[in-house]
Amino acid sequence: MRTIEQTLAVQADAAIHKVDGMRHPLRFTVSGMLAGAYVGIAVVLMLNAAGPLAAADSGWAKLVSGLVFGVALTLVVFAGAELVTSSMMTLTQGALMRAVGVGSAAGGVGFTFAANLLGAAAFGTLIAFSGILHANPAAASMLDAMLEAKAYESPLELFVRGILCNVLVCVAIWMCARLTTDGPKLAVIFWALLAFITSGFEHVVANMTTFTLGLATGVPSATWASFGTNMLWVGLGNLVGGAVIVGLAYWVVGGSPRVSPVPDTVPAHVDAARMDR
Repeated sequence: MRTIEQTLAVQADAAIHKVDGMRHPLRFTVSGMLAGAYVGIAVVLMLNAAGPLAAADSGWAKLVSGLVFGVALTLVVFAGAELVTSSMMTLTQGALMRAVGVGSAAGGVGFTFAANLLGAAAFGTLIAFSGILHANPAAASMLDAMLEAKAYESPLELFVRGILCNVLVCVAIWMCARLTTDGPKLAVIFWALLAFITSGFEHVVANMTTFTLGLATGVPSATWASFGTNMLWVGLGNLVGGAVIVGLAYWVVGGSPRVSPVPDTVPAHVDAARMDR
């Protein structure tokens, strides 16, 4: 296992590669769209697996939802894709270490958010046209209940649930960066996502697919206004959870290291030996 200081060097390198990737907009967009779709796969899996349990008013519904949702981050990490919620931590740490510019980090978060939204919307639309939810009425009912609950959540509730969610997601990515073998990475992803889904926290990219499904299938509580409100407050909460509570905190814990100052145009790698301890 890497030390915290070594992991920060890995994160600085990852931030540089994310910023460098934006020089190829098409490739970066496709990578972000894949991440949006991968999270959407987990949403649909959750609806189909836990929907019948929810319809039967079983207490196992939330636990099963959490048990299956780990597929989302597993696909993102092991297939390789750009996910905005984890980028909120990685790019923040890169900016704090001066491996990338603050403007580039902010631009990377915005670019990734838009690409994730495109991928989630495309995937959700395909699912709606496939009729999968109509074939499983319990899954459709669970979607209705989820969207109705989200419509009644206050901005403060959405914001705080977004914070709590991305603390767990980014802790999972942080632990993956510390680990050097794949088996333990799968385990930490599983436990972190089990905690966030079963607890009922809010993930902005998962909600992209959820609202797309609702809008495409005519769920009454799925409106453009509720979609926009959810994206705003959950997205801001995710940003605070990932950038501040995990990203900034571990930078401080690791001794607040910095690499040599670099402009927004950055080299292809970071030499960890350049970091000031």
